[in-house]
Amino acid sequence: MSEKVAVVTGGGSGIGAATALALAADGWHVVLAGRRQAALQAVAERGGAGRLRPVPTDVTDEASVRALFHTAVDACGRVDLLFNNAGSFAAAREVADIPLAEWQAAVAVNLTGVFLCTREAFRVMRDQEPQGGRIINNGSISAQVPRPMSAAYTATKHAVTGLTKSTSLDGRPYGIACGQIDVGNAATDMTEAMAEGVRQADGSIRPEPRMAAEDVARAVVYMAGLPLGANVATMTVLATGMPYVGRG
Repeated sequence: MSEKVAVVTGGGSGIGAATALALAADGWHVVLAGRRQAALQAVAERGGAGRLRPVPTDVTDEASVRALFHTAVDACGRVDLLFNNAGSFAAAREVADIPLAEWQAAVAVNLTGVFLCTREAFRVMRDQEPQGGRIINNGSISAQVPRPMSAAYTATKHAVTGLTKSTSLDGRPYGIACGQIDVGNAATDMTEAMAEGVRQADGSIRPEPRMAAEDVARAVVYMAGLPLGANVATMTVLATGMPYVGRG
């Protein structure tokens, strides 16, 4: 295929769906990954012109991730972009009260899933002709500053930052660029509670403003559209009035 090919994880809703649609509108062919076939299909139908290909995927499963990238290469010939977007919140708990199973679940999706997809994308981008591509990881402002009672989520997002930097360094010989977008309060199902009220560092519960997921999507499309000789290492996109700068 002559057009560029993107793989978007967590593509059935929220930021992933908005970004997949924005990339398709920008001329990309998008392989849409997520756990729910019906949700992926609904997004694909909104894209029009057959530009979005749904591929049910569990990012925590090595075989499932390999199958995703095999499908992308078989169908499209190459992969030019991976948007590592799949992720999940953990329950708000003090660190002393986090069950091991909850910790492991957060690590499996938010860190291991990013690693597995990065590894497969890197292999494809290294070995394809012409060589190279771009990986964009969806971090979080929690990759920089944590919320109260969020040790599992915060730890995984800090680890994603390390993975982003290491991938960027390892990718240099092969024309593989890697950057991270840290998002604060996109209006998705995952952040509905923030509009009602969320715990602040001083212990109070206050509502926080949110921004449209499409605002994040536009930022990802910008990052994706750069030539491989240029890279956005980190970008922070957040609702203007949210209590982030000076948090704590």
